Amino acid sequence: MASKLLQLQSKAFEASKFVANNGSAYYKQLLEQNKQYIQEPPTVEKCNELSKQLFYTRLASIPGRTESFWKELDYVKNLWKNRKELKVANAGIAALFGLECFAWFCAGEIVGRGFTFTGYYV
Repeated sequence: MASKLLQLQSKAFEASKFVANNGSAYYKQLLEQNKQYIQEPPTVEKCNELSKQLFYTRLASIPGRTESFWKELDYVKNLWKNRKELKVANAGIAALFGLECFAWFCAGEIVGRGFTFTGYYV
């Protein structure tokens, strides 16, 4: 156990040394590549304005998203009505998609429990 702790400490030391040596260069490069997105002057008022713009833009997009949702729901209803005409390949793809969603749900549950299969830590 002590050897694992020493390995972890040495890896953490190497990582922090790498960040100390290369972090500022990466930061400057990242800002330079994305300077078109930076708002000047960087004030609290400008940040508040941008957050309000994001909020109200998302709020304005709700009608379009609900319309898309109802179209998708109508498509699924239509498929269900005409299920006798449904091809086996399409049904298989739908079943695999459902299985994939369930697998991601299970993986999320395991991660949420702290990577245990038996249950939550209390």
